[in-house]
Amino acid sequence: MRKLIYYIAVTVDGFIADPDGRTDFFLAEGDHMAWIVEHYPETIPGHFRGPLGLSDTPPRAFDTVLLGRATHQIAVDEGLSSGYPHLRQYVVTHRPGDLPAEEGLSASDEDPVTMARRLKAEDSPLDIWLCGGGALAGELVDEIDEFRLKVNPVVLGDGIPLVAGPAGSGGRAGDVDARGDVRALPLVQRMRREFGSGVSYVEYTRS
Repeated sequence: MRKLIYYIAVTVDGFIADPDGRTDFFLAEGDHMAWIVEHYPETIPGHFRGPLGLSDTPPRAFDTVLLGRATHQIAVDEGLSSGYPHLRQYVVTHRPGDLPAEEGLSASDEDPVTMARRLKAEDSPLDIWLCGGGALAGELVDEIDEFRLKVNPVVLGDGIPLVAGPAGSGGRAGDVDARGDVRALPLVQRMRREFGSGVSYVEYTRS
């Protein structure tokens, strides 16, 4: 069975965007970018792949991307049908009919846990990229196999957290149990790489 991997940029204090959804404070230049392009070329948005010479570069980690409506809307607001036309795209939304149609893109109000489990059960050598956002990650936290984080040297103090949103049927990290204790999701650090830009790449697996 393949994995659901939450691969995303995050601030030191755990936010993936500011309260308005902006992410332009994340570092787009520096030695970490060459490493990302080498190891995760498929995560570069489609309209940047040509200028970076990645048009014919096959995926190395993911062949499928799962994202929430707000995350997908960023590309739509730029006049694009989607951000990752080179991947199979699944957008979780309560209004699937409102999104521009594109081959290879499925917009659905299917329960995200059911969707994730179905995609994980597929026969593929590559994994599934959970692109965001925090609310969708909150619903899927019990299905996430690995967190791969690009930790940027930025502190926001407020914004969209890495994991948020309503609890799923099994609960999520941060929920309070019957005793009043906060439910924690223990993780094990598998890898860490520091870059001169100040960005750290960290991989965590479930303990």
